Formats: sequence, structure tokens, C-alpha cells
Amino acid sequence: MWGRRRARRGGHSAEELRVKRREREAALRKARRQEQLVSKRLLREDSTPQEGAQDGADVVPDPLSEDEVLELLRGVQRGSEDRKRWLGRLRWALQNEDTQQKFVRLDGSIRTLTGLFTSSLADLQLEAARCLHELSHSSVPTVAEACLPVTSYLLTYLSGHSLEFTELCLYTLGNLVVESEAVRKQLLPQGIIPVLASCIQSPHEAVLEGVGYVLSQLLQAKEAPTEIIPHEDNVVLLALGAVPALTSLLLDLASQIPQDAPEGLELLVCPVLRCLSNLLAQTGCQGQGQDGRLLVALFLILQCFLQQHPFLIQECLWLLNNLTADDPFFCSALLSLDLLPALLQLLTCSQMATVLALTVLCNVAEKGALQCQRLLQQPLLPCLLPLLTLPDPEAVGQCLELLHLLFLHCPEAAADFTRQGGHQALEQHQSTPELQERAQALLDMARQSPGAPSACQATLAAFS
Repeated sequence: MWGRRRARRGGHSAEELRVKRREREAALRKARRQEQLVSKRLLREDSTPQEGAQDGADVVPDPLSEDEVLELLRGVQRGSEDRKRWLGRLRWALQNEDTQQKFVRLDGSIRTLTGLFTSSLADLQLEAARCLHELSHSSVPTVAEACLPVTSYLLTYLSGHSLEFTELCLYTLGNLVVESEAVRKQLLPQGIIPVLASCIQSPHEAVLEGVGYVLSQLLQAKEAPTEIIPHEDNVVLLALGAVPALTSLLLDLASQIPQDAPEGLELLVCPVLRCLSNLLAQTGCQGQGQDGRLLVALFLILQCFLQQHPFLIQECLWLLNNLTADDPFFCSALLSLDLLPALLQLLTCSQMATVLALTVLCNVAEKGALQCQRLLQQPLLPCLLPLLTLPDPEAVGQCLELLHLLFLHCPEAAADFTRQGGHQALEQHQSTPELQERAQALLDMARQSPGAPSACQATLAAFS
């Protein structure tokens, strides 16, 4: 790991460092799935309880028999005035996954819903959209794949006649995208990226939230690095101002969050954070969204959701990492806006937060001596000492990496570290295979007199 720090002083080192860091981030991102943030979203604010259900009760209906499902389908297919009522009954029944599977197996079931979804009758169109949304929420892959014929219409109707209809289309698409690679492969050539880019121009917050959800699911797909991110339409998305638009939305959200944030607001904030973070990780995004207020917004969001929704800590830190990784502007803004104390408080929130916060600090420290001096004006070294006793080798390794940068650019920091008991903290890792070489190298550096030219030179060999 430390070899790249030594190489960084050569001509090609900075790029090598970025590649290594991106590889590590990709591995961490793959492992960061959490239960608090569900993969799919369900909109049922308008659902009507059926017979036997209490008002407002979140009751899942019992599974229907095949004959009962067939009766519902025939009721929907009949061109009578009761068709809307039959659609409402079908929507209620489709909340049960067993019923969903029976429905999609019926010949003509999806074709019927698609026909109503594309009809000229707005009320039937909305009810059909709600039925399709229930199917998209299924955890059974075959149910989601049965909805393939309707994807092109979902894209077409994103400029629908009502806000609710557009929102339903967006979340149905997002649910289908996360479930099936086949759906994603169909949507990309159908032009989902340009359509979503157009939706970003919407003045409605609910639509922007839905766009963020769909984009975040697309960009997290396993084939994203090879098929979605390099897609030429992604350039269109960036060119149309996706980063400034999402930045503006995040600033608005942060400025309007009440002291007691209502439950559910985190589900709006999270996809915006994740989508913006993923876009900023793309090649050619350096310099986009250079607004110091974005950093302030991030820390306001952290302060608001820290206790109730700690999963947002890592989302904010991922974005902060992508902002500071290659951009001196945000590294300087982090220092000048006096946000370091708040960042240091996150070092002990969780294992993932520790690693990410240390990575952000490394981003700042690698910019040079001036930035390291600013870091050391804070109680940084005392904060790092307890981290060296953690049982997590990844967190300890990142801590050692930060110490190496500090000692390299500010040799006097090594003496301060020793005076604070850092020598003993490093010695305990001399028997840890993956850490011992780096720990010993820092010990050697600390033993030299501060500022001596040989201090760094004598230990660089250990970093290769």
C-alpha cells in the first residue's frame, strides 16, 4: 500500500494513487449494502383498504386462488363502467406475492395492463400504473421480468398528465432496474439516460427524488462500470447539468430541514447524495459543482440525521470523499470553512465511517505541507491514537497511511506523535503481518530528529 506513497513523488505516482484508491472504494462500495435502505420503494399513499381491512392498517391480503385471479383479470378486461373498481381490487390483491406470480402467469395479463396504462382515460391509466407498480415491488425476479413489455411506455409517460402519475412511473422503473439485468439492458438502448436528464429540469421535488432513485439504482448495477458509466448518454446527462441540478437540490434540502426532521425525509436525501456521489466519481467531472456551500450542506445533513439514521453518515462521507479525492478546491474549502472539527467527530461513529473519514483526511493531507499544517492545528494526533488500537486492520491501515503523509510533509509531527504516546501505539502492530512493515517504518521516522533530511529517506524503502 505504501509503495504508492513513495511513487507519488515521481512523475506517475498521483495517477497510481488514484487508481489504488478507486479500487479500494469500489470494494467498499460493493460491501456497503445495509438493511436500513431498502432496495425498492413502494408508493401506497393513495391505497384504498378493501373489505375486512381497517382504515389505515398496513394489511397484506391473503393469496387468491387461480380462479379468483382469473376472475379479476376478466373483470378488468370487460369494457364496463366497473373497470376502475376491478382495477382497484386487482391492485389490492397484487400486494400479495403469491397472487402476483399467479397473475403474471395468466395469458394476456400484462398485455391487458399495458393496454390500460396506455389508454386515453386518465383514471384507468393511473389505476393500471398502480397495479404495475405493485408488480415492480415484487421480490420474485420472474414477476419483474414479466413487466419488460411495459418499460418503453414507462419512459414515454414520464412526461405524464399528473405529478402522481409521473412519480409512479419513476419508482416503477427504479424497482424494475434494481431487480433485473434484463430490464436494464432493455432500458439503456430505449434512452433512459436522456429521459431522466430531461426530468431533472422538473420544478417538482417529488419528481427529482424519483429521478435520483432511478439513477442511483442504475449506477450501482454490477454492470455499471462497463455498460452504464461509459455509455455515451452519461456524457449527455452531465452536459445537461445533472451535477449542478443535484447540488442545488441538496442545498435546498439542507436549508429547509427542520430541527425535528419528519420520518421519511431520509429517503429523499439518500438517493440525491448517492446519485451525486456516483456522478462525481466519473472521469471528467473534476471541477463540477465547485461550491463551498455543498460542504456546509453535507455537514448540516449529518448533524440532522446522525442519531436516527446513521446509514446516511457513510453516504455523506462517500460524497465528501469523491469531492476531495482529486479536487484541491474542496480540500481547501474543508479547511477554510472550519469543518474539520465536525469531520473528526465522525472518526468513531462506525467502522465504515472511520475508514471513510480517514480517507477524506488522506485526500487533504496528500495535497502538501500547507494542508498538513492546517490539519495539525486541530487535535488530529490525539484523535488518531485510539484508532490505532482498533481491531479492524483496514481502519488501522488507513490511519497509518494518514500518519505517513503527515510525517512526510511535516516531520515535526512525528516528534509530537511520540510525545503523545504514539510510539507504544505503533509498537503493538509490529506482530501484525499486514501492518508490521508500515508500523515499523513510522517508528523509524519518529525516532529521527524532526526535520532531519534522513528521516524520510531512511523509511521510504519500507513503503515500496
